[in-house]
Amino acid sequence: MSLRSLYLLSLLAAGGSAQAMSAGEYVAKAGDCTACHTAPGGAELAGGMKFPTPLGAIYATNITPDKLHGIGAYSFEEFDRAMRQGVAKDGHRLYPAMPYTSYAKMSAEDMRALYDYLMNEVPAQNVANRDSDISWPLSMRWPLAVWNQLFHDDQPYQADPQQSAEWNRGAYLVQGAGHCGSCHTPRGWAMQEKGLDGKAPVFLSGAELDGWYASNLRGLPPEEVTALLKTGRSRHAAVAGPMSEVVTHSTQYLSDGDLNAIAVYLRSLAPETAAKAAAPAVQANNPGGKATYAMYCSTCHGNKGEGTDFAIPALAGNATVTADNPLTALRVVLEGAHTPATQHAMAFDMPAYGWALNDRQAADLMSYLRGSWGNQAAPVTVQQVQDARQLQAK
Repeated sequence: MSLRSLYLLSLLAAGGSAQAMSAGEYVAKAGDCTACHTAPGGAELAGGMKFPTPLGAIYATNITPDKLHGIGAYSFEEFDRAMRQGVAKDGHRLYPAMPYTSYAKMSAEDMRALYDYLMNEVPAQNVANRDSDISWPLSMRWPLAVWNQLFHDDQPYQADPQQSAEWNRGAYLVQGAGHCGSCHTPRGWAMQEKGLDGKAPVFLSGAELDGWYASNLRGLPPEEVTALLKTGRSRHAAVAGPMSEVVTHSTQYLSDGDLNAIAVYLRSLAPETAAKAAAPAVQANNPGGKATYAMYCSTCHGNKGEGTDFAIPALAGNATVTADNPLTALRVVLEGAHTPATQHAMAFDMPAYGWALNDRQAADLMSYLRGSWGNQAAPVTVQQVQDARQLQAK
């Protein structure tokens, strides 16, 4: 069943209006088109968003129905080819930063709905596309054909008959339009996702991308998933960094049925079971970090890192705090954070403390957070703090 059909069913079951959102707009929300194809301060879907890559920066394209710079001259077949195979109307190949490896799994019905929405409901914007910053010969695109042969499967999602309809709905959303693996799955030597579905144990196991660490999604509690995707926070946690934009532009608009399906699917993925090295004992005695926590953090997060339900995230047992890669938690300490303002919840802000803490104080604070209240994660080094500050400066 398509995304739109499921959305309509959930609205009708709740007594809502089936006219609240068109078929294609719902698919566009699920695919988070706005977040990538709208530059800061730019016209919606007119492109220009910058994406750094190891080869140089690339820029999202204009996907409004403008015939000169956008996709207004695309037939449905040409649009479908771009979405499933990464080949533009003129034949040039798209960089896989555009997640066609995930969009290929979308149903024909959802693809047609998305095309109709972009062509008929989105205002055309006469905004020229920007060339990538990748220099020749690395800018040549013919090697992408080889990349596709090695790493891309353009077949639509096939339901698993051994699983429930709800599980399959969640798998379709996560693997397809939601393209969750684009951020949360580790990348290989050719920048390919190391897994495209749950058959790969590293699928959605967490990855560093664009200066942030996208957390492990495998085996998460369903109530945590649905709350975070709908409101940006749950009883004990909150989203930060780029994920805040995902909630703002995408997941808050999904139906409760779809959110529950995503939660069911993620819960079914076996979490990582690899043994982790015990944190060094020095964390048990960290007077510097403890003093900094008492001065700057305890008023809101509590003396024992307990937080406040549905408002201030707990630090005890916080997966972002204890992640193998502390980058996201460290950037939140240095730069501050805000939860998204959604239809269901107000935004909360955490102030930045990078101005108040030197590198040693920040490292000691992070090490204290990662080694207290039952947390058992490796300490943070001064070098990691310095690296995070460099990312902030860019």
